[in-house]
Amino acid sequence: MENLIFALNATIPVFIVIVIGYGLRRLGIIDEGFIPPANRFNFKISLPLLLFMQMWRTDLKATFDFTFVGYCAVATTVMFFGIWFFAKKMIRDKGAVGAFVQASYRSSAAVLGIALILNMYNDASMAPMMIIGAVPLFNVYAILVLAVEGNRNLRIKETLFHVFTNPIIVAIVGGSIASLFQLRMPEMVQSAADMIARTATPLALLTIGGAFKGTQAIAKIKLSLIASLLKLVVVPAIFLGGALLFDFSGAMMVALVVLFGGPATPTCYVMADQLGNDQVLSGSVIVITTIFSAVTLTFWIFLLRTIGAL
Repeated sequence: MENLIFALNATIPVFIVIVIGYGLRRLGIIDEGFIPPANRFNFKISLPLLLFMQMWRTDLKATFDFTFVGYCAVATTVMFFGIWFFAKKMIRDKGAVGAFVQASYRSSAAVLGIALILNMYNDASMAPMMIIGAVPLFNVYAILVLAVEGNRNLRIKETLFHVFTNPIIVAIVGGSIASLFQLRMPEMVQSAADMIARTATPLALLTIGGAFKGTQAIAKIKLSLIASLLKLVVVPAIFLGGALLFDFSGAMMVALVVLFGGPATPTCYVMADQLGNDQVLSGSVIVITTIFSAVTLTFWIFLLRTIGAL
């Protein structure tokens, strides 16, 4: 019972804030006009600032774990190409392949990863290391599969530009440099930065709830359920099991739980639409995985806690 309470305390507050966001949207307190600029502010300002401050305060020379970052990168690569191979063999509707693959492997790693780790440990220093290993590959692989399956011409330079100018990646690199060179900032600037950074997690969770549209879950239901099963159950079972072989534990395992078992990121919908893939399927998987990840994330944290990995 103690382990179950630990898992519920880790996950339920995060999803309560998402539900509050949904309720505020239904009540008209926030509307369609609020969500896009809030997401832009979070993506370009508050979340990168939070990651920068976390990296700046982290003693990278003492704590950087090449094995952990390498595992995130290798596992992401194996996961992506494995799902793509499976989708090519299984899906008859070839126009749905790209959207299916992206939604099956790509988690909302930055937002939920930071939220869960902060909620459990009050220190999200492991989240940037997970992001370093996985998020650049998330972007590259998403553009690759959507461009190929959507019959669009690959633009390598454009792809690399978007990856290396991603605010989250820039913030992590900048924070890492500041940490390695032990740069300092005035106390008043640091306090102001912390105030803005603290808005990142609650704002992101509120906008996820505010943008939630339950009616999309009934669209493309068969493929959506298969992709959701892969995302929430099959993939984490495989790669969390692999992580145990490397003796990862604590905040590292929580970061991996979100990386492999978190809900599909809303970015999947936008990218599928922009690159000529099945955005309806993408939206359905986002809705289903967001709903059921409250249960599955709790289960994975409970299981890891029970076996002593948390």
